[in-house]
Amino acid sequence: VLLLYYKKRLRLYPLSRALVWTVLDEIYDITTPLSMYRGVLFFDLLRIFRKEGKIMKASIAIQVLPQVDSEDELIRIVDEVIAYIKSSGLNCYVGPFETTIEGDSYDQLMEIAANCQKVAINAGCESVSAYVKVVYTPDGEVLTIDKKVSKHHE
Repeated sequence: VLLLYYKKRLRLYPLSRALVWTVLDEIYDITTPLSMYRGVLFFDLLRIFRKEGKIMKASIAIQVLPQVDSEDELIRIVDEVIAYIKSSGLNCYVGPFETTIEGDSYDQLMEIAANCQKVAINAGCESVSAYVKVVYTPDGEVLTIDKKVSKHHE
């Protein structure tokens, strides 16, 4: 599926992966999350391909609050936690207060939430608090990040 934003309309186009990769190789560097080409905005295709054919059954929002003395140290540690979350390869959205992650495995999301505290401790704080919100639908689909917020970022 190729997700295109053109003339303020979000559209899905069914295309084969091989065709999309060929087109992207010709147009622009595919490692760039967003790129403009002749009025068409290509959204993070790598994230879309990872989700292709999967139903998002769970999502979590996590806020990690390291107990440190300086604002610079707080930001550094939170940045390390966010880098860890992004390294999971799951779809995530970093907001000013929390990071939202979605996936098809509840257990994987719970493991990521638990490891966020360990990442913060390993980064140098003595104590960490975390606030986690969970939505889980084992036999259905959760409302995705894109469905919730994309209309607010046009």
